[in-house]
Amino acid sequence: MTEPAFSIGIEEEYLLVDLETYALAEAPDGLMNACMSELENQVSPEFLQCQIEVGTKVCADTGEAREDLKRLRDTVSKHAHKHGLAPIAASCHPLADWKTQSHTDKDRYNSLERDLGGVARRMLICGCHVHVGLNDDLLRADLMRQLSYFLPHLLALSTSSPYWQGQDTKMASYRISVFDNLPRTGLPPQFESWQDFQRSVEILIKLGVIDDISKIWWDLRPSAQFPTLETRIMDVSPRLEDTLALAALNQCLLRMLWRLRVKNQRWRIYDRFLIGENRWRAQRYGVTEGLIDFGRGEIVPFVELVDELIALVEEDAGTLKCLQDLEQLRRIAADGTSSTRQRGVLAAAKADGKDHEGQMRAVVAHLVEEFHASL
Repeated sequence: MTEPAFSIGIEEEYLLVDLETYALAEAPDGLMNACMSELENQVSPEFLQCQIEVGTKVCADTGEAREDLKRLRDTVSKHAHKHGLAPIAASCHPLADWKTQSHTDKDRYNSLERDLGGVARRMLICGCHVHVGLNDDLLRADLMRQLSYFLPHLLALSTSSPYWQGQDTKMASYRISVFDNLPRTGLPPQFESWQDFQRSVEILIKLGVIDDISKIWWDLRPSAQFPTLETRIMDVSPRLEDTLALAALNQCLLRMLWRLRVKNQRWRIYDRFLIGENRWRAQRYGVTEGLIDFGRGEIVPFVELVDELIALVEEDAGTLKCLQDLEQLRRIAADGTSSTRQRGVLAAAKADGKDHEGQMRAVVAHLVEEFHASL
């Protein structure tokens, strides 16, 4: 069997904030026009006018992805500053109220607002999507079933949304709670084959319920536009190196699963109910509590889980030239994710005597600084 390219592409969504007040701000036409002039189709508006989305080119490895994503982040930041704004790469704004936001006036987003009603209006959230290139649909369907086991691990390592409308949700990723209100979200079904997947999707398309696969928002899906598997479960990460570490893990896990397939082996398929329990633990705790290892029958601390993951894909990381990126996962597991850091900033602001709003603004200022530090 010919080895797939395992190329990667990374999409990130950012929120725009006012540099003086740290409140959300709508993207002015001049900002979007300047970004699109420089980045062309690698940048676009998102559902809400305070959001902006970027996407890398098809990259052979994380080295290429680093250069392209850094360029995208730098360009958005540069043009945003000209308007007194700054991007933040966090999945929820700590203070903002979704009820005061306006959606972008485009056919796609107008259609979403009509179809989804009030549920769509609450989508004041941002995510990170990683595409990994595979070479045929049968392989995409087979590996999608197996990669689902690792989706909670990816979520836990990415969590950046502990606050919602000025309140600590006690979650590491409140974005997932909001997103799960949409239809056709959550863990992907366990389709036996590509044909099973196609038959199910075609039913909804023929009925006019959806136009195409792009209206299916599972945590992991075959891309409608590219020959890739698209991992969608992750929060967006303020730190560029964290994003690249997660992209590398996506890439290496799929190559590891492909290696098993070549040897007539596979990762054990677990029921969505069991994977869903780990998904909840990742959503609730991030890396501060462990996940269930169903083979061992115990909850394993995240530091240990990351060691096991890196050992599992070490051969693949060598081939894909991303072992150094994977090492960043050990730091995340040991020191915490953005959610951990945001709570630390709030605690420090509280100790300094700031009122609640001042504490939240300190968190946003921290997110602005982290984004800028990655440029």
